[in-house]
Amino acid sequence: MSKYLLEIGVEELPYKFIPSAIEQLKNGFSKFFEENKVEYTDIKVMATPRRLAVIVSGLADKQPDIEKIVKGPVKKVAYTEDGKLSPAGLGFLKKNNLTESDIYIENDYIHAKIKIEGKRTADLIQDNAAGIILKLQGPHFMRWGSNDEKFSRPIRWIVSILDDKQIPITIIDKTSSNITRGHRFSKQNIVINNPGEYIGKLKDACVYADQEERKNKIKTLIKQEADKLHAKANYSEDLLEEVTYICEYPIAVVCEFDKDFLTIPQEVAVTVMEVHQRYFALYDNNGKLINKFITVTNYIGNEFENIRAGNLRVIKARLDDAVFFFKEDTKKPLENYLENIKGITFQKGLGSMYDKALRLVNLSGEICSELKTTDKETEIIKRTALLCKADLATNLVFEFTELQGFIGADYARVSGEDSKVAEGIKEHYFPLNADSETASGLEGQVTGIADKIDTICAVFAAGKKPTGSSDPLGVRRAALGIVKTILEHNLNINIENLTQKALDLLPVKKDGCYEEVIEFITQRLIIYLSDFYSKNILEACAIVSPLKNLCDYKKRVEAVKLMKEPLLTENANRVIRILKDNRADNINPALFNTSAEKELYNAIKDIEVNNYEQYIDYLASLNPYITKFFDDVLVMDKDVSIKNNRIALLTKLKNAYFKLADFSKLPA
Repeated sequence: MSKYLLEIGVEELPYKFIPSAIEQLKNGFSKFFEENKVEYTDIKVMATPRRLAVIVSGLADKQPDIEKIVKGPVKKVAYTEDGKLSPAGLGFLKKNNLTESDIYIENDYIHAKIKIEGKRTADLIQDNAAGIILKLQGPHFMRWGSNDEKFSRPIRWIVSILDDKQIPITIIDKTSSNITRGHRFSKQNIVINNPGEYIGKLKDACVYADQEERKNKIKTLIKQEADKLHAKANYSEDLLEEVTYICEYPIAVVCEFDKDFLTIPQEVAVTVMEVHQRYFALYDNNGKLINKFITVTNYIGNEFENIRAGNLRVIKARLDDAVFFFKEDTKKPLENYLENIKGITFQKGLGSMYDKALRLVNLSGEICSELKTTDKETEIIKRTALLCKADLATNLVFEFTELQGFIGADYARVSGEDSKVAEGIKEHYFPLNADSETASGLEGQVTGIADKIDTICAVFAAGKKPTGSSDPLGVRRAALGIVKTILEHNLNINIENLTQKALDLLPVKKDGCYEEVIEFITQRLIIYLSDFYSKNILEACAIVSPLKNLCDYKKRVEAVKLMKEPLLTENANRVIRILKDNRADNINPALFNTSAEKELYNAIKDIEVNNYEQYIDYLASLNPYITKFFDDVLVMDKDVSIKNNRIALLTKLKNAYFKLADFSKLPA
């Protein structure tokens, strides 16, 4: 078995392109080897800002030989009248490199068994590797120099080696060799004799080629430096990934900024460090930000003073701006910014952000009525709803848009607002993504649900519902946020009523909008819960509108999931099949002429659903009556009145089943 190395050396790649390139290369080479029936055991793709590398292990030397039957012309065409091969027959032999002894007659046609020798893997790679590389796609691909082909960045070198032999390939204007390059400030022109040397020789030249090793190295360095300061580094996976893909040889350097900058909201300082400068913020054991941070640099050496000085100049300028904006913004209370958001458009034709805030107050009040909150709780929640968008008009949010809500919460505290209002302003944006936490306080929960349903309804009313390639204003995330918040906090909120109220408050109307919104949120609910329950069960239980009470719907799904009554499912489906489109509502007991009808009617005439587990037991207890009914009764009686009465009885039974689920959608 062989091992193949392909390395493409480039100018610095955009870090956001690198993960996609890794995935595309892995898929591209996997598909190539599989389509050509070349066996391999593993494909490893590695990437740094200056190189993309593929190492394929366990490669077969060649394609397997195959035998196949080829069919030639009909016998009377392949042979002349005197039994000799005709020009058509001879052409068949020549085309397939055969002799006359190789052919035989079957079903009046000539045939032959031919052996196709598999191509050498080296030849296949030489012919196809460049094409796989040039199929890479990403943002801002362009032509470089006078070349016609597009690529993310100019290619500077190529290494292509199968075991200890070079496989010459040319990509755009560069031809491969066995020479790679190390870190910009380390060894250059490194000879790679075989793929097994690649990772080690690059590491000697100050390049961690394997991104996972590089990522773990960064995590280790950060922890070591933080431990020296008795501090902790809490950072996002996004920040770690970005830093991983902008360096080849990470070195961690601790920097310190003026403590005076800790007076601004912590989130602002952290955003400056993480989002704008790619620094790792440090916290004390109580989770409070300290005036030190770690920068990971792509550097060789141990002289860090210039690095520290440069980073401190940059962060000081950014933090000076933040301090200035903070001081300017807090010269007036948060409430005063309501006037300013009258000039910020929410969406064309849907009013300003102030108009949206007024709608949120109205919708929050509706939710409070449904949740039966106290007058004090309702007052605080409505105050939260009124102020939750006010920070959009502040200088600091204009500069750091990702901090909307967080800034509003800090300004609310400075303005002397109730602490619950401040927390609600921050949390009404929660969850920030599919995996993040939901609002912990009722203020954030209620205002957040109101905000999200208003946004969803506005998008649909404006005729901009999401498609496969677009998600206007993040309505998919908004629907998921509503679902998660209600289910995690067991809130009894009727989304159907709330949707209608939200649509009524909008300045634009659209026919069919209500149904579209309900269907959209229902589908997001099913997608969210499909991680925990069968999709068949979720869709079957959606026969009773889940949005009237999401928590009740989940309880019903849980009960159906645990249901072990095959005869119950069988009988329910039998009823559904018999009725099809038939339906009648008026049952007349006087028309019953069998005991089976009377007994089934008495068993189902008074139905209550209080507990789904008990309700399943009740439905299962109907099985003997149903079996007797179908054994003794012909539903489609010749007498129309009797037939309709029996259909009405089965309709009532079907409705009893449908209080739980549509059994026709459940697995048998």
